[in-house]
Amino acid sequence: MHLVSVVFAYILDLIIGDPRRITHPVVIIGNLISFCENILLRIFSTSLQQKLGGILLTLFIPTVVFISVKQLVFLFARINPLAGFFADIWFIYTAIAGKELYREGKIIYDLLVKKDLIKARNRLKFIVGRDTDNLSSEEVVRATVETIAENAVDGILSPLFFAFIGGAPLAMAYRAINTLDSMVGYKNKKYKHLGWGSAKLDDFVNLIPARICAILMVVTSYLSGFDWRNAYNIIRRDALKHSSPNSGYPESAVAGALDIRLGGINYYEGIPNFRKYIGEPLRELEPVCIINTIKIVFYTSLIFLLGGVIIRGWLIWVF
Repeated sequence: MHLVSVVFAYILDLIIGDPRRITHPVVIIGNLISFCENILLRIFSTSLQQKLGGILLTLFIPTVVFISVKQLVFLFARINPLAGFFADIWFIYTAIAGKELYREGKIIYDLLVKKDLIKARNRLKFIVGRDTDNLSSEEVVRATVETIAENAVDGILSPLFFAFIGGAPLAMAYRAINTLDSMVGYKNKKYKHLGWGSAKLDDFVNLIPARICAILMVVTSYLSGFDWRNAYNIIRRDALKHSSPNSGYPESAVAGALDIRLGGINYYEGIPNFRKYIGEPLRELEPVCIINTIKIVFYTSLIFLLGGVIIRGWLIWVF
């Protein structure tokens, strides 16, 4: 059942996208995290207390989400097997965010092509945390490419990976972990200790999907006519230069495939932060790089889906 649910959920995401409403599971998860976070910050004051509280939060939220989704799918299935099937599909669908990623990238691309840099900068704020008001066209392209490449793992491959393993409950538990990291995993004064556990767990659960993503991006680059040899070489050379143990893999694959250089200085609330360079500047950072990145990510996700279906189907048949 999980196998068919994953395929339908993937297709549903491509058709509908990810409309965020108050009833959306990720919104509910976010509200639960905010509620628990406020309690923990009031109770715990020292760095050690906050780190321990953060670890409890990291264990509590995904566990609650996993059990809740499992019970909901079970209850729907008890009412009607078809209802349980649709519930499984719906939860997995809400864990995937592929179309939203492609849509935002395409919007920024269109604005850059129209030479509307101000609107492109403003639109970029929807998908990045860095300051965007003073970015050049090339820097907007770089930020967009980096974000699309990185979120190929967080938004698409990892949810699919865990959905193949454990259906909707595990896919939503992953989404809870990822949401935790995006909300409290920052290394700033407020979340440095509270978010430590969330950041570490998010790094751990993405280890395998990130590396699979990089390998498949090399395959996609070969099939799409991009520089697959350079993609492979840049992954080997630069993947571990990234501050994240995972994000460097898809970013280096894209940088190599497109013969561009990512990384450099980013500003966060006016404070400069240098990220080590990934790739070589063999080509200019032009708007078409955004479209090419979307192509690489889309075909990578499609190959991953087909591979998952084959492997999961074979395991079901054998065992």
